[in-house]
Amino acid sequence: MPSSPLSQARILLAKQAYREAHALCLQALQQDPDLGEPYVLLGVVAADHHNHAKAIDLYDRALALDAEPAETLAQKARSLIALNRRDQALACVEDAATYQPTSASTLDMIGVVFSRAGLHALALPWYEKAVAAAPQSAHHHYNLAVALQFVGQMDKAREAYEKCLSLAPTDTRALTGLVQVSRQTVDGNHLDRLEAAYREISKRPPEQAADALLHICHAIGKTLEDLGRPAEAMDWFARGKAAKRATLDYSFAQDQALFTAAIATADHELAEGVEPSAPIFIVGLPRTGTTLVDRILSSHPDITSAGELSDFALCLKRQLNTPSRFVLDAETLTSSSRADMGTLGRDYIRQVRATLGIQGRFIDKMPLNAFYVPLILKALPKARVICLRRHPLDTVLSNYRQLFATSFSYYNYALDLETAARYYAGFDRIIAHFRDTLPSDRFTEVHYEGIIANQEGETRSLLAFCGLDFDPACLSFHENAAPVATASSVQVRKPLYSSSLGRWRKVAEQLAPAIAILQEAGLLDESDIERDEPNP
Repeated sequence: MPSSPLSQARILLAKQAYREAHALCLQALQQDPDLGEPYVLLGVVAADHHNHAKAIDLYDRALALDAEPAETLAQKARSLIALNRRDQALACVEDAATYQPTSASTLDMIGVVFSRAGLHALALPWYEKAVAAAPQSAHHHYNLAVALQFVGQMDKAREAYEKCLSLAPTDTRALTGLVQVSRQTVDGNHLDRLEAAYREISKRPPEQAADALLHICHAIGKTLEDLGRPAEAMDWFARGKAAKRATLDYSFAQDQALFTAAIATADHELAEGVEPSAPIFIVGLPRTGTTLVDRILSSHPDITSAGELSDFALCLKRQLNTPSRFVLDAETLTSSSRADMGTLGRDYIRQVRATLGIQGRFIDKMPLNAFYVPLILKALPKARVICLRRHPLDTVLSNYRQLFATSFSYYNYALDLETAARYYAGFDRIIAHFRDTLPSDRFTEVHYEGIIANQEGETRSLLAFCGLDFDPACLSFHENAAPVATASSVQVRKPLYSSSLGRWRKVAEQLAPAIAILQEAGLLDESDIERDEPNP
């Protein structure tokens, strides 16, 4: 018996044959204009092409007709979260859940929305239901694995990654995840399968292979680092990053404009006051210890970690309504002088509390909030901002060897060593200006190396800066069971260790271009680059 046009359209959508699927949906509507399902599928076409506003309109039309409500609401929530309308997205998925969906794709979509909202513990059971409903879907097993990793269930995460790979052996995301959750050894590694996947992916057209090559090269690089072959690892990182960089229209001038605009926001016009519920912002370049400090402070009974939030930037962007499609851009920072800071602060607090259900004091550890520090202190005069710093070369290296989300253009600087070094120099210029112009009781710098050398002393200082009494639980941060959705999701579940200090020395030869740039910027002296033996 032939399948219906809409069933065929769903099959075509799964294959990304959008034009053919679109035609079948229009055909179905010509036959029956009161059908809701075609509007759902047309909404998926629009959403897959990043036209989420159009998609939401189509989902609303579908809901007004006879469309299956759980699927439609879940898809609508996907578009709402893509537009950073988190409160509305969460309301949609909670509504979808009341219809007790059984479709694997709908169950998975509900999990995705919770994940993108930073609610990983809530996402996990939905992924589990999706896997139970469609055990042969590699995609569902992958999403489950990531959620398990974020909530700290590493053994189960490994099992889920392996299940995904048993169904899709060249899934580069799963291969990368599998390498991330385990230290690779001579007797236990995946190097052969990684290199086989690399050879297979390299046969694809460059524009189609770039993201997959980036993932697989990072996985090979991480494996080689674990096996004590860091110079070879750098070669693989460079190979993957070059493939991705070739597909981008990126210029460091964009970041330079951000640095200049951020500096211009700083002045002394800050209100006074201390409030017990004041939020704590942890900022800094990625891989400098921001997650570590978040875990230390959120181990205190009076503090909750809200994760990496874009809410402050979004509230500012919505108020100013600058035309750029980017939330963080030089134009928005430059226009911030006309923002109503009181409204900005109230909107931010209201949005965080409403969508995450947080009461009392909380931490926002979005690294990119570093660009907004003066504005944060103007809008939230009782907030505290902690900026993490780390040795320049360890920072450049750790950013370069990190696999950032390929859809997040703010970290494109990390695709090239020299650009990463220039970015560090620009960031240092911002923080130096903030250090000179902002009050030290509201903005402070903390060095990663200092925490490693004196964990208790630095912890006490951090707590005092935030107006908190010392609590010994903060010294046992690795026992904190809260989810971690950052690149440090594995490391921060271990006690403090020093093996990452001076990592740059192992690849000093490969870092020569970055060293030259940092020296020229006056950010390195002889004591910084003396050739000591590397840490074991």
